[in-house]
Amino acid sequence: MKDLDGQVAVVTGAASGIGKSIAVRLAEAGASVVVCDRNGEAAKEASASLPSIGTSKHYSVAVDVTNKQQVQASVEAIIAESGTIDILVNNAGVSTMNRIENLTEEEWDFNFNVNAKGVFLFTQAVFPHMKSRKKGKIINTASMAGKRGVPLLAHYAASKWAVIGFTKSAAIEMAPYGITVNCVCPGFVKTSMQERELSWEAELRGMTPEEVKEEYVRLTPLGRIQEPEDVAKAVWFLATDEAGFITGEALDVTGGAHLL
Repeated sequence: MKDLDGQVAVVTGAASGIGKSIAVRLAEAGASVVVCDRNGEAAKEASASLPSIGTSKHYSVAVDVTNKQQVQASVEAIIAESGTIDILVNNAGVSTMNRIENLTEEEWDFNFNVNAKGVFLFTQAVFPHMKSRKKGKIINTASMAGKRGVPLLAHYAASKWAVIGFTKSAAIEMAPYGITVNCVCPGFVKTSMQERELSWEAELRGMTPEEVKEEYVRLTPLGRIQEPEDVAKAVWFLATDEAGFITGEALDVTGGAHLL
């Protein structure tokens, strides 16, 4: 399907994991994708691997989403190069794991700076451009943890609740300009981040990583750990005209894990 043919999509945190899968899915739909990541070399490799459909042109930008000057400069450079930004996917995210009594201020700030502040900075930088064109799609990656309490992840969960709150507020504020703002809330996704979390949780709970993983599967009614592509398909839908009258939503993509 070429339902995004001719459009320009910016995806942050797109050098690996969920972000890379999102970049691939949007490229398959015909969009020109700008792969943004703090790791410039990895972003370049990810961009080079994207499928080219029709006249689409992919490239990468090295940017720290927590740095306002870098974000603003990157957005200006992308508009100068591509002429527009039709779709912004704020996907860059991090996690650490700890009990509240041992949680450090550095961990708290690290999670909030990337997961929440990064969404704010990129959205703020892109908004004037979309506002002037009276159109645009902004899709943020939140989490199932943004809707429920999660032991050992209080700081991460708080940052993702912030993403959902920002998404809903931005949706109202930007609606008069034809801009939709939504977010997706993944569950237990098979990524390098999850591999680290399996080890952290296993150590904190006195379990093996395999036992933790088996628990994740038991908590998912559809019976498997989800793939990054499951999230990418939801983002693609929200980026299409088919979702043109949907805004302010936090779409669960969890295999039903949020129901338990």
